[in-house]
This record gives sequence, structure tokens and C-alpha cells, in this order.
Amino acid sequence: MHLAERYPAIRAYSQALIAPLSAEDCAIQSMDDASPAKWHLAHTTWFFETVVLKPLIDGYRVFNPAYAYLFNSYYNSLGPRHARPQRGLLSRPHLDEVLSYRAHVDAAMDQYLANADEEFLRLTEIGLNHEQQHQELLLTDIQHAFYCNPLHPVYAADAAQLAANARAPAWLPLESGLHSVGHTASSFCYDNETPAHQVWLHGSEIASTLVSNSDFQAFIEDGGYRDATCWLADGWDWIRAEGLQQPLYWHDDAATAFSLRGDQPRDPHAPAAHLSFYEADAYARWAGARLPSEREWEVAATLFPQHDWFGQVWQWTSSPYQPYPGYRPPQGPLGEYNAKFMCNQMVLRGSSAYTPDGHSRTTYRNFFHPHCRWQLSGLRLARDL
Repeated sequence: MHLAERYPAIRAYSQALIAPLSAEDCAIQSMDDASPAKWHLAHTTWFFETVVLKPLIDGYRVFNPAYAYLFNSYYNSLGPRHARPQRGLLSRPHLDEVLSYRAHVDAAMDQYLANADEEFLRLTEIGLNHEQQHQELLLTDIQHAFYCNPLHPVYAADAAQLAANARAPAWLPLESGLHSVGHTASSFCYDNETPAHQVWLHGSEIASTLVSNSDFQAFIEDGGYRDATCWLADGWDWIRAEGLQQPLYWHDDAATAFSLRGDQPRDPHAPAAHLSFYEADAYARWAGARLPSEREWEVAATLFPQHDWFGQVWQWTSSPYQPYPGYRPPQGPLGEYNAKFMCNQMVLRGSSAYTPDGHSRTTYRNFFHPHCRWQLSGLRLARDL
């Protein structure tokens, strides 16, 4: 599909995501890591205005100069910005004005897309993938906000949810030797997926299925959250400081959990989700296994493509988020998109039930700090031969 068709479809989907929400819902921010739905709608629009239209189109009329400050996320090269933890204080502009902002930018984009030059199309492609990232974040952020509400509201009765593991568990073999990883196709990828290179893998096995709710419940019942030997030191300090005894959104009755559909029975066969890296790593140690490296994950997903790699939960790996050999960040503001976050974060692979269609691939590298668990994140196991 040409960008001139994909652009309005992806932009319309973002606005469809707020259809179940009130204006009040769209304005709340439940924690520093999350953002209001209204801010997601405005920030993705700011990207097209600031990165695509203003630099490339002579005479483009900015919708509101103040938005350059309000809706910049982390681009230091593009000027100062409103503090992230205070995005929930932005009662103005109101939701209708943000939607007008989107319409203004969309009209300008539509005007130029049909006959755009290569650079305009390149930046638009990045902007659309960026918006798809924020579509997933909008859902995880509103789920967290609704969980913080004692009423535990329902976002949508038909919202995406996790399915039971479709296959019997097995171990998939990864032979010792050189393997190729990284993006090589002509299709879109982020800069952090390149350059493609070879890696050496020692003989290992990776699980064909994701760790399930019943698997993780066994870890809890065996005292996993009380056994320091299962935990990395940072993780042990963190769960003790936070008083954690189970994954985020699980209720104490061991039978229900909160989701975008509200409080629901917990399917014992569905993948365990909303786990931090620390919890995933602790479970793997308890199970006598380990987390796969991102290299093992990518090779396995390429060799064995039919094993729930995508569309259920993002899967924590043991790999710190670092540049590939020979990586060079892009010039200009987009050099800040990925490169400056390559420190103190861990890589997740795959995609989740909240990931938009067409926004997953074997080379995709997601990354979060190890304590984060409001994303739809889980794990599969690996072990050495």
C-alpha cells in the first residue's frame, strides 16, 4: 500500500483507539512512565509537523507555536520541552483542539504525499512507524490509568486479550555456529536493527511456548517472591522496596486479573504478562533455565516461524540494549530516536496483542528499563546444551 493510503489509515486508527474514552480519560497520567492519551495524539502529530513538514515544505503554517514545547518528547536538538512527569497537568489544549491540530497536519501531509520526493517519503515512513509505537503505548497507558481507578473501568468489552498457548511445550534446538542477525530486507526498519552481522551461538535450546499464567503461579506458590536465590541483587532490592508478591494486574484471589476488558478470569494457559525483566529472570532461574539472548531469539524465530513469537507478549531477553557492531546513529534529530537510550535498558523481542498489525518483524528491538512491567511483557525460556 502506498504511503498516501497508509498515512490516513494509521492516523485514523489512533483516533479510533480513543473512541471508548471520555475527554477526562484522555487527560490523565497515572505515573511518570505513562502519558495521557491526548498527549500521544498530539505528540505523534508534532512529529509530522516538526520533522517532516517544517523542514521540507516552504510556507507551511504551524498550527500553534506553543506546541513545539508542549509535545516534544525527548529531542534535545529540537529545543526545550515540557517535563514528562507533568504531562497530565496539561488540561489545555483540550481534546477537541488536539483533534483540530491533527486535522491541520493531516491536511498538509495529504497535500504533499501523492507527489512527494524521496526524503519526504522516508521521514513519513518513520513517522508512521513511530505513531504505531504510540498506539500500543496509548493502550498500555490507559490500562494502567484504569487500574489505578478503584472502579477498574472497562476500556472496551472486545479489547485485545491474550490467547491460550496453542502448542504443546517443546525445546527447539539452536546449533553451535555462525548465524546472521539484523535487518537486511528492503522493507522498513529502525536504525537500531542495523547493520546486519554474524554472531556465534553456542549450542542451546529455546522454548517453543511462552511461560503461562499457571507456570508463573507455581513459581509464586513455591515462594519465588520470597527466595533471594532466584533474584538478581537489583531485582531483589526492588521487589522488597515495592512489596511485590505477584505480577502487575494480578488480584490476590489467584483467579482474576485486570485487563482492558476490566477484571477478568485469569486463563491459566495464557501467557504470563506484565512482568518486569527482574521477574522474568527470577522465574527462569527458578525453572532451572535462563532467558534467551536476543541473538538466540532472532535466530530461533527465523528458523522456527510458527511458535507464538508475535502477537501475544513482548519477550524479555538477557541482552542489554547496545548498538550493533558498526552502528552509526543517523544525522540530525533522528539520531536521538534510538541511540541515546543504549544504556541501562534490556531488549525485548516479538510483539504483543496490543501491537498494531504490520508492526512486527524478527529483527525488531524493543527496550525498557528492567523494572518496567506496565507493558504487555512476558518470557520464554532457554537453556544451554
